[in-house]
Amino acid sequence: MNSPRLLFAAPASGSGKTTLVCGLLRALKNRGQAVRSFKCGPDFIDPLFHETVVGVPSGTLDLFFGAEEQLRGLFCRHAARAEISLIEGVMGYYDGLGAAADRASSYEVAKALDAPVVLVVDGRGQSLSALATLEGFLRFRSDSRIRGVIFNRMSEGVYAALKPQVKELGIRPLGYVPRAPELMIESRHLGLVTPGEIEDFGQKLDALAALLERTVDMDGLLQLAAEAPALTAPPATPVPPMPSTRIAVARDEAFCFLYQDNLDLLQDYGAELLFFSPLHDAALPAGAQGLILPGGYPELYAQALSANESMRRSILAAIQGGLPCLAECGGFLYLHRALEDMAGHAWPMVGVLDAGAYRTPRLGRFGYITLSAKADTAFLPAGESVRGHEFHYFESESCGDALRAQKPAGSRGWDCCHSRGPLLMGFPHLYYPSNPQFIERFLRACADKEV
Repeated sequence: MNSPRLLFAAPASGSGKTTLVCGLLRALKNRGQAVRSFKCGPDFIDPLFHETVVGVPSGTLDLFFGAEEQLRGLFCRHAARAEISLIEGVMGYYDGLGAAADRASSYEVAKALDAPVVLVVDGRGQSLSALATLEGFLRFRSDSRIRGVIFNRMSEGVYAALKPQVKELGIRPLGYVPRAPELMIESRHLGLVTPGEIEDFGQKLDALAALLERTVDMDGLLQLAAEAPALTAPPATPVPPMPSTRIAVARDEAFCFLYQDNLDLLQDYGAELLFFSPLHDAALPAGAQGLILPGGYPELYAQALSANESMRRSILAAIQGGLPCLAECGGFLYLHRALEDMAGHAWPMVGVLDAGAYRTPRLGRFGYITLSAKADTAFLPAGESVRGHEFHYFESESCGDALRAQKPAGSRGWDCCHSRGPLLMGFPHLYYPSNPQFIERFLRACADKEV
């Protein structure tokens, strides 16, 4: 399929990729372009911004979670009706699973998708030295795929002086972004704040898009994207016959870390998704046969979650009654007896797990993991695995030991997760397409249950 596309990468995190991509998405949408967005890596928050801008969910592109063919298939599925797709890279362009490896990096994604790359170079505090960074990235791999550059936090005068020398390097100078701190996206302990927390976010987006129309070569970006070669999508994997199920999925301000690929897989298997809010609704959706509690920021809403006693009672009764449930990270914290908020005050939670959860001063277990069952569980037989990642500042008095988490680089591993009948809960965020049989077993367990 013909699919114009660009991957935006940077030398390091914090270079301004997310702000730039959101502004470009808005500018392209304002031009009437049918645009889709993607994010490299396991991040949840950047896709929330993309979705807010574009109006449709952002896809996940990750070469640890799946192989190249699966990644191309997912890209083609989401980009099928797009006139242009923008892909936001992760970390530094060549940063992969290990400190000295580029496996699963943005560079590897660009190769898998044969995508032209625009490097976003932060020009703060430098001028000519920015070209040294650019040239180093061009030479570091002979097939870098870097075809253009945009300088962030750079003045018009400095950009004009550097532009001829960028051309001499054989790539396209595609513009600059001047310092505009009022248009930058703020951060917090798990990364960026969410779009709903930014006052007048729509107005900021429009102002950013208008700025980029003046300082970035939008037509040059469209031309470069159109030069991407056609992609061949692998044949779709046949879906086994599955019973129809109705799955309650928490989604609100407190629980917002959801991979679109996970939701798509559930629906591919015939599940009807019943979205509900543990913050605002009184009880689980009627007729739900299964429950998914994803990650998010329950610690920011601990008091309000605690105050919604009817919802807490509804979830506790359903799980104690045997309702199949997957609870990840924030959802796992919600099922504790008590959860501390950001000020250290402990609030009563659902109480499925008789343990407290509390804040720590540093990031805990972090990064990609392969999760293997140590003994047979409801959804994973002994020795079988599913992939995911952990990223949390909060800790539990009881993390569980049903699964073994193994880092992809090095020998580090740890036990995690509780498996109690049709309940699996723990800190890891799971990527369902990494083992579709895992989610098949979950849905089959749901078929005979109902709230």
